[in-house]
Amino acid sequence: MSFVHLHVHTEYSLLDGACRIRDLPKIVKEMGQTACAVTDHGVMYGAVDFYRACKAEGIKPIIGCEVYVTAEGRRLTDKVHEFDSESRHLVLLCENEEGYRNLSYMVSLAWTEGFYIKPRVDLELLREHSRGLVALSACLAGEIPWRLRNGEYENARRYALELSEIFGPDHFYLELQDHGIRDQAVVNRGILRIHEETGLPMVCTNDAHYLRKEDAEAHDVLLCIQTGKTLDDENRMRYEPRNFYLRSEAEMAELFSDYEGALENTAKVAEFCNMDFTFGKYHLPEFQLPPGYDSFSYLKELCDQGYRDRYGEDDAHREQLQYEQDMIEKMGFTDYFLIVSDFVRYARSVGIPVGPGRGSAAGSMVSYCLYITDIDPVKYGLYFERFLNPERVSMPDIDMDFGDTRRGEVIEYVRRKYGEDHVAQIVTFGTMAARGVVRDVGRVMNLSYAEVDQIAKQIPNPPGAHITLADALRLTKSLSDLYEKDETVKRLIDTAKMLEGMPRNASTHAAGVVITKRPVYEYVPLAKNDDIVVCQYGMVTLEELGLLKMDFLALRNLTVLEDAVQLLKEHQPDFRLSDIPEGDAETYEMLAAGKTSGVFQMESTGMTGVCVGLKPQSVEDITAIIALYRPGPMDSIPQFLECAHNPQKVKYDHPLLEPILSNTYGCIVYQEQVIKIFQELAGYTLGQADMVRRAMSKKKVKDLEKEREAFLHGDAKRGIAGCSARGIPEKTAQLIYDKIYDFAEYAFNKAHAVSYAVVAYQTAYFKCHYTREYMAALLTSVLDNSDKVAGYINECRDCGITLLPPDVNRSLDRFTVEEGGIRFGLVAIKNIGRGFIQAVMKEREEAGLFRSLTDFCRRMAGSEMNKRAVENLIRAGAFDSTGTRRSQLMQVYEKVLDAATARQRQNLEGQLDFFGMSAGRASHAAEDVHLPDIPEFSAQERMTMEKETTGLYLSGHPMDAYRDIVRRLRVPSIGKVLEDFAQENGPTRFADGQYLTLAGVVTSSKTKTTKNNSLMAYVVVEDETGSIEMLCFSRTLDLCGPYLRENQAVVVKGKLSVRDEKAPQLMCDSAYPLDTAEAGAPAQPPAAKADKLVKGETLYLKFPSLDHPAVRHMKLVFTMFPGDTQVKMVMADTRKVYGTRALLHRVLVQEAKETLGEENVVVK
Repeated sequence: MSFVHLHVHTEYSLLDGACRIRDLPKIVKEMGQTACAVTDHGVMYGAVDFYRACKAEGIKPIIGCEVYVTAEGRRLTDKVHEFDSESRHLVLLCENEEGYRNLSYMVSLAWTEGFYIKPRVDLELLREHSRGLVALSACLAGEIPWRLRNGEYENARRYALELSEIFGPDHFYLELQDHGIRDQAVVNRGILRIHEETGLPMVCTNDAHYLRKEDAEAHDVLLCIQTGKTLDDENRMRYEPRNFYLRSEAEMAELFSDYEGALENTAKVAEFCNMDFTFGKYHLPEFQLPPGYDSFSYLKELCDQGYRDRYGEDDAHREQLQYEQDMIEKMGFTDYFLIVSDFVRYARSVGIPVGPGRGSAAGSMVSYCLYITDIDPVKYGLYFERFLNPERVSMPDIDMDFGDTRRGEVIEYVRRKYGEDHVAQIVTFGTMAARGVVRDVGRVMNLSYAEVDQIAKQIPNPPGAHITLADALRLTKSLSDLYEKDETVKRLIDTAKMLEGMPRNASTHAAGVVITKRPVYEYVPLAKNDDIVVCQYGMVTLEELGLLKMDFLALRNLTVLEDAVQLLKEHQPDFRLSDIPEGDAETYEMLAAGKTSGVFQMESTGMTGVCVGLKPQSVEDITAIIALYRPGPMDSIPQFLECAHNPQKVKYDHPLLEPILSNTYGCIVYQEQVIKIFQELAGYTLGQADMVRRAMSKKKVKDLEKEREAFLHGDAKRGIAGCSARGIPEKTAQLIYDKIYDFAEYAFNKAHAVSYAVVAYQTAYFKCHYTREYMAALLTSVLDNSDKVAGYINECRDCGITLLPPDVNRSLDRFTVEEGGIRFGLVAIKNIGRGFIQAVMKEREEAGLFRSLTDFCRRMAGSEMNKRAVENLIRAGAFDSTGTRRSQLMQVYEKVLDAATARQRQNLEGQLDFFGMSAGRASHAAEDVHLPDIPEFSAQERMTMEKETTGLYLSGHPMDAYRDIVRRLRVPSIGKVLEDFAQENGPTRFADGQYLTLAGVVTSSKTKTTKNNSLMAYVVVEDETGSIEMLCFSRTLDLCGPYLRENQAVVVKGKLSVRDEKAPQLMCDSAYPLDTAEAGAPAQPPAAKADKLVKGETLYLKFPSLDHPAVRHMKLVFTMFPGDTQVKMVMADTRKVYGTRALLHRVLVQEAKETLGEENVVVK
């Protein structure tokens, strides 16, 4: 073997490389080659996956990276566009572990310090960390090829000698490539000359970006996805000629036989690159112990304290605690528990909400006594072995929930404690799934949206299932028929199949954090996503490499509970969450009545239905609901409900099952029950039983048949007695084993379910007994989701709670509770920063309430106050309580603000001296600023202002006036449609493609011109429960365009369109005013003219004055018709002319004529 590919880009050269790691080693092997390198652009994302795949095929893996190097003379910290916008390529390969550590460090630093357009290293860094690395001069983008192309031979030669000096003898190679590109011939001649003059060795590579020659087209599509181009764009980036594949040795020999040693040197490099990863060896950080303790003695002391706090003088569970401690020490995880205990204690000490538990960790008494969890494993029948199994030593997995607004503080604490360079978050990749890749490829092929959408929607997308394109063709006859008959569809799907599953982008895992003993980069390379430092290897790989990975999860409901407790403490200072009684009848009555909106885990339509059906009476019941309401076990819910209400229908196949299954009415629901059945009926240890449960969940058939025999008759070697030893008939034992086998795959982890059931019960209790406090906290938590806010405001109304508008004298930053209801928080008003709100609250506390707008502006001058903030406060109604009208304040606020600012400036300049008295008198005069006697805005105008400034209607809802009409129309609420599609297990009432009638008010409308120059609009319609986006195409706009103005109440009809994970849209085909719906038929829209666009270069409009309502109205109309035609607006009172641009659509012109009169609209 004399040729090895040393320059290969896998799918982790994101949207650029297409050599799939899963297939790469097989093809290398088929070509008779024995080694291969991975050299992705600036990253090592795929290094471990590549290593494992090669080892599986008997191919020697060479770990490397094609790094970006700053231009000569520039440092990686230099970031001046003129000099640093371009960087050069250099291929680095790991000779050994030292080389891997050096490469990992340099790639990490390139991201954390050297990133400018690309992650960059510089020559100084290469010089300091060159040991254990082999360097190749790279492709045409390398520094040496770049200089040779520019005719700078001497500079190229000098640079080559410098790199040779940096990396040492036989560790720097001049790289030859030949894809038939003219510049490469120039470069290769220069490289040969450098070799002849200096003796520097050469290697040949093929810069492989895809596996086979025939993959070139799919790679071309991939590049178009990256660059946003289409295949018919002649100016797109492309790899031509199409030779960037894994060439055979014969092909490479033919190209490079004239270059001395170039082919053989590839094998030579491969020979001395011997970097191996070590798996399964743990690298846990050391916990910083107080003096006089070792880890185990400190763990025991903390557990002892916790045991006394939890169980008092009851020593019945001491033996279990001792067993768990010994097992943890034996497995080497003592420091792990101390680390988790420490950051959880910190979180609790500073008031950060901590969840009662998550996952199997709640089954551990050590976790309970260390206050890592708040779930008593004895009380709920949970097992340590489900968490940490002595039969299978693996890293424990303690995942923690923290309040969503303060989770970052816990990560920051860990960084401070263990060092910035010892803590990192974890990368995750967005991949091109079946539907998404079809849409991507369809766009690149320049197919119409409608055509691609129709194909994509034929790919099944069941919740929780992973359907590939191959599965879709097998499962969906209509799709396979289309594939067979239509050549374009075949090409689309075949190309999509080649790209399916490839990573599309790198992002940050929502929860994962790594803590290491030595700096993280010594184990894994780092990257940066936005400002977050992440490990370049995924979660599973990090665990395989023995690194400590933890999940710090953000749970919004913990924040809601904490905020509700704080609101309640204003009246009940001694209240604590732990004071909530366990079996509160009123709470369970509320759940049984289906009043679950806002209750954690319970508010989906399906969950509400199960609650109403079961009528839960305990946390155990809620636990069962959480465990059962998932795909698979859902099928057994009817039986579960029937047995719950009819005890005579509960049957046990053997009396020994009764104590195990009585809590779940004879049904197997939990993994812990499976474990207990094996222990009680067949004499398995809990550890052995958990191993069988794992095998069952993975359907390991061979192991399970062997295990059946042990279950029935025992296994002396493993000390298992078997059912026969317990006097259980073989037929009964067979029946029980079969039932367990059938359900084990779906059985849920009770430790997790009970942890979340506790939070669900706490939220339900709060909603039941402290409704205002709970709903205020809930509203604060969803401020960034106007649909959820609208839904919860409706819930408040249903509960008889009034929502009070924002008020400069009463509101805090968040929603708060008052005697009359819940007060809107100022933070929800747009363009008002938290700093300004805090300043308002402080001023109010120190100097009393604000008497007027003038008083407010005078006292707040010098803070972050600006005109936009004051205007939005007025428009949102925050000054209504001062006894003035919004219309009056809108007339004078700029003048008042200017006066306050001028006065503040005078104070700062020290001009209140001898004339201070007169200045004081002037300021008091300003207090009595004259308010014009003008009528207040209409109710509709006030609601529109509120919507624009807060995203919500506060003083009412435009749909309030139409409630009776909507009820008679019997149309579903928008909220119900959204809720149905948001269900974890998919919709049950509505469906994609369903024809639907909805009613609501238009809250926004944006138009765009399609490729064929027709008009389409994105229109948002909202009712009191939520909002939905509509797509309106030109035919609908021609017929119904005038009715789709903002603030118009409409009835709309069309088909639901649901695209992957996105919220449903309505493909609208008709819309008409809601107030005409009573007539039984829509009002006739204006007669349609043949031409959609009016000919002309300028639209002239004449308005009475700038403050006339017609100006504002026409501005809204212009937003519906964006375009390039000049519009000139003439004000009759001042003769001033204002300009804008719009699309000269006949609907716009017609609307202008109806608003201003035909004589005031001219097109020239």
